[in-house]
Amino acid sequence: MRPIEFIRREIDKGLCLLPDAMDSREAVLMLLAISGQESNWEHRWQVVDKMQPWRKGPARSFWQGEKGGGMVHGVRTHRASHALAADLYAHFSVPATDEAIWTAIETNDPLAAALARLLLYTDPARLPKLGDEEGAWQYYLRLWRPGAWRNGTPAERAALRAKWGRYYAQAAAEVSP
Repeated sequence: MRPIEFIRREIDKGLCLLPDAMDSREAVLMLLAISGQESNWEHRWQVVDKMQPWRKGPARSFWQGEKGGGMVHGVRTHRASHALAADLYAHFSVPATDEAIWTAIETNDPLAAALARLLLYTDPARLPKLGDEEGAWQYYLRLWRPGAWRNGTPAERAALRAKWGRYYAQAAAEVSP
């Protein structure tokens, strides 16, 4: 099984725990592209040193949620997502604390996928249409706020944008009819 197929399966498990309207091809595309961009569909924690990949950075899950970030703290407290998030924590018997959620998403892929979807849900804009790679990129930047983009040089930013294009194309191929 290819890594993207594994992630797709975990996304489906997470989305089935949310209202049906949250399960769309647009949502799956975003979740696949973001998990590719953030973790290359293989890392459940932030790799800060490629020579020592076992050393964990501050982000967890294939979507790289940080303890005080949008996927953990933000989704737990946002008016649009807090009730749905509380149902998820109860379903998985995870205490509704940033520490417990952050710890759980490292190994609980369906929970992580559902929380990543809820983070997308907190944006008042509609999900980008299929094929709108630039709109999806802007959506990702707005919600994930990657430090590598914010702090990057023009060359590093160009590399990140090109990387997004590659992951978006692979994700789009997975969700096309």
